[in-house]
Amino acid sequence: MSGGKGAIRHFLDLGDAGGDAIAAMVGDAIDRKAARSHLPKGAPDPDAPLKGRVLALVFEKNSTRTRVSFDIAMRQLGGSVLLLDSASSQLGRGESIADTARVLSRMVDGIMLRTDDHAKIEEMAAHASVPVINGLTDLSHPCQIVADLLTVIEQGKALPGLEVAWFGDGNNVLHSILEAAGLMKFNVRVAVPQGYEPDPAIVALARERGAQVTLTQDAAAAARGADVIVTDTWVSMGQAHAEEKLAAMAPYQVNAALMGEAKPDALFLHCLPAHVGEEVSEEVFEGPQSVVFDEAENRIHAQKSVLLWAFGLLGE
Repeated sequence: MSGGKGAIRHFLDLGDAGGDAIAAMVGDAIDRKAARSHLPKGAPDPDAPLKGRVLALVFEKNSTRTRVSFDIAMRQLGGSVLLLDSASSQLGRGESIADTARVLSRMVDGIMLRTDDHAKIEEMAAHASVPVINGLTDLSHPCQIVADLLTVIEQGKALPGLEVAWFGDGNNVLHSILEAAGLMKFNVRVAVPQGYEPDPAIVALARERGAQVTLTQDAAAAARGADVIVTDTWVSMGQAHAEEKLAAMAPYQVNAALMGEAKPDALFLHCLPAHVGEEVSEEVFEGPQSVVFDEAENRIHAQKSVLLWAFGLLGE
C-alpha cells in the first residue's frame, strides 16, 4: 500500500493517515453528524471550514455513493466540486495522468480519483501539488472503511479486539479492512474460496501490526462469535469469468444460518450495491442486524473528516 507523509496529505490508503488520525476522523464525523441533524442535507455546517475550496471528482469507474457522498460532503463543508469522467474529459483521450495531475493542481484545491489500477492514483499523487484522495481502486477502498468504522462505533462497539468476519472475494474492500485491523487493533476472519484470497502482503502487514487474521474455507467457523459480518458483491464491474466465480462463492453467502453463528448483537455490513440472493439473502439484508443504509449515509460524514484531514484541518 502507499507510503509516507509529506507536506501534502494524500489519502491513498488508511496508512497514509495512521491509526491516531483515523480515530480523530471518526470522532470528528460523529460530532459533525450530530451537530447538523436539524439542517437540510445541502446546507453548510455552521463553521463551513472548506468555504471557497473546490474538489475535482475524477471518475474512471462508475459510482453512486462515492459521487453523491463527496459532492454532499463538500457542500456541507462549505466548498464545491467539479465533476470529470473519461467520457467528457481528456482522460479518455490519451492525456497522461501526470499532466492531468499538474493541470488540476493549478485549478482546484484537491482531487478525488476513482479508478482501476492503484498505480494510477499513485502516479496522480506523485505529480499533484494538492491532496489526492482514493475514491476506489482495484487494490483498496479506504474511504469506505472509514465509514464502516464510524458505523460500527455508532452502534456501540469498540474497535480494539473486535472480531470481524468477511465472506467472499479477497477484494479491495477486504484489503482496506485488513489495513484498518492492523491500525485499529481488531481481528479479521476471512472466509474465502481457494484462488480468491486477499493480497498476501496486505495480510502480512496487518499481522505485523498486531491484528489476528485467519484465512479459512469454512464459512461457519469464520462467523462463529463474530461481532461484525461483512460481504461485498462477488463480481465487480468489468470482471471476467463471472459464472465460474459465482459457483466458487456460493457457499459463502451471508444468510440467516450464517448470522446465527455470530454473536446475537452482530452487525451486517455491505458497501453496496448488493446483489440480494447472491452474496447475501434478503432475510439478512432487510433484517434487524443490517445497518447497510446507515453505512451508506455515513460515507458523507466520514468523507467530510477525510477531507478535513487531507486539507490539514484535522489531526496532527
